[in-house]
Amino acid sequence: MASRAGTFLPPSPNRDEPWRVTPQLALRVALLGSLALVVFAALFLRLWALEILSGQQYLRVAQNNQLRKIRIEAPRGAILDRNGRRIVDNRVTTAAQLWPADLPKTWPAERRELRALSRILQVPVGQILAEMKRRAGDPLTPVTVKTGIKEAQVRYLYEHKEDFPGLRIANSFVRSYPHGLLAAQLLGYVTEISPQQLRHASKGIRAGDKIGQAGVESAFDGYLRGLPGRQTLRVNSLGVPHGEFKPTLNPRPGSPIRLTIDVNLQRAAEDALQYGIQTARNSECVGCWNANGGAVVALDPNDGSVLAMASSPTFNPAVYSGRVTTKKLAAQGLTKRTAEQRNYPALNRALQVGYPPGSTFKPVTALAALEEHLITPYSTLPCTGVYYSPYDRSHQPFKNWDPYVSQQMNLPTAIAASCDTYFYQLGDNFYSRPTEEGHPLQLWASRFGFGQRAGLDVGGETGGLLPTPEWRVRTFTKKTDPCCWRVDSLWKPGDSIQLAIGQKDLLVTPLQMARFYALIANGGKLVTPHLLLSVDQPGGAAPHPAAPQPQRIDIDPNALAVVREGLLWATHESFGTSSAVFGSFPVSISGKTGTAEKVLDPGDGVPRTFDQSWWCGYGPSDAARLVVCAVIENGGHGGTAAAPAALKVFEQYFHKEASVQGAIHSD
Repeated sequence: MASRAGTFLPPSPNRDEPWRVTPQLALRVALLGSLALVVFAALFLRLWALEILSGQQYLRVAQNNQLRKIRIEAPRGAILDRNGRRIVDNRVTTAAQLWPADLPKTWPAERRELRALSRILQVPVGQILAEMKRRAGDPLTPVTVKTGIKEAQVRYLYEHKEDFPGLRIANSFVRSYPHGLLAAQLLGYVTEISPQQLRHASKGIRAGDKIGQAGVESAFDGYLRGLPGRQTLRVNSLGVPHGEFKPTLNPRPGSPIRLTIDVNLQRAAEDALQYGIQTARNSECVGCWNANGGAVVALDPNDGSVLAMASSPTFNPAVYSGRVTTKKLAAQGLTKRTAEQRNYPALNRALQVGYPPGSTFKPVTALAALEEHLITPYSTLPCTGVYYSPYDRSHQPFKNWDPYVSQQMNLPTAIAASCDTYFYQLGDNFYSRPTEEGHPLQLWASRFGFGQRAGLDVGGETGGLLPTPEWRVRTFTKKTDPCCWRVDSLWKPGDSIQLAIGQKDLLVTPLQMARFYALIANGGKLVTPHLLLSVDQPGGAAPHPAAPQPQRIDIDPNALAVVREGLLWATHESFGTSSAVFGSFPVSISGKTGTAEKVLDPGDGVPRTFDQSWWCGYGPSDAARLVVCAVIENGGHGGTAAAPAALKVFEQYFHKEASVQGAIHSD
């Protein structure tokens, strides 16, 4: 059949008409051609990106496979006391490190290497894998398998280095503690930076670097942590080294820092704390068998230098040196499971625990009452065994610690004898003030530093709790206190009465109390406690930062003089609550005992009231050089445990001993 006009294909013998290019066929051909063009373009662009844009990057990666850049750890700066004695130093040790990128490429081969390494170093394979998983996003940073490996282990690994591709033996630095457990909570510790911390770390810190994690080590990490160096090492494709290390940048050690702490006084404070705890346990007071912790703070009252800060129970900071294991931490009470059993040894009780201060707070009430003209220094109020508030509709009896007393007392005598009922009346007087005057007792307490952090440069401290009527409204709501919020949210006469003697809701830290007694001792200046004395940098020691200037509080010098008189009588007059402890000490000491009730569960499921033993004071009385504040948890009366503990600190500081103490009659 002849071909028809308009066709371009030859005729088919089996068809009446020749093949034609239909619109549908043309569309399909166009789509397939476009798809092929897109695929070709994508491949071309990818090839162009690899060759042109990223060529140098991949070239460097290939070169790094042969020439490995290795960071050299810089030694941390030492921590010294005020006299230059080393509190924390470094110890050189040997570490085994793994480069995950250089491990065998098959899982069976990698597993064999890890198992062999585990047997030699006695580190579980699971722990090695966990560290490698933690570094999954950074295969070129080594994983430290173990520090402090033994010489025999080092020799074996060197002799069989072909069997352990990716393994490197390197020098490392771990913290050493010449004085053992001394100031453990205050100093803190150093460990490898965590992934969470790395996300917010300053420039230059990389995975695997060690940083300060608490206390002084953390607060001054910028000074203590040096700058790492660099060295190169040629390796083959399996990660096996070829040739020697070539240093390209020497590490710069961290700067030593000098603290205001005095090692001898710090040791005396820690020994005194244990003495106070044991004295409480040996006493016949009810509940003192449960004395199990406490704190001692020693300050220079003129500039706020912290000379000693002890907390008990404590732990061995060397547990963080080298390989840190859960088993080691648990033995020290540093895991969630064991912390409660050992009464939270990681807590720095001088900073991080709020206690009711008891009668050591009475000088605050006295100064506030004098400044508000509620009393005159030598006018008298009755000191009786019990007090009933005229504003209390429930007629609750407020008892004195001494139920047999009945006499008129002026303010210095009431401070010295620690008459509760005298200060109950002052609390009632504050309660009865007109509403428009606000809360003068809390206002003065706030000016003296309560209810806020003391500002220690180490940080981590709590501000305690200074209760106010507004605080009660915020705290006791229908949601938080469904049954009783309408009553509990009210500020009642008993709240002011209890606040006047440092009880009920009030919580303070030993550091806050030491700061307040420094104000009394120095004539009205509120110091800012600080620990950093200087940074030993090239060219000599440079104070940094400058010691904070004390804040002058606008307070009547005559009011301070009256309170100081009461604190002197408390340690020297026959009716003084700590005269049996300090009366024979060669240096004149002024101070106040305190016994603060606190409801606790000692571990048997039966909540009971325990007395927290306090003593705070300073010496010499006429020109103070040292403030000491001590608290013994569940230690009974202030004169029973805390005052004898504080005396031990004064004995060390002044290098004098007290004679035999008399019978203690104390709150």
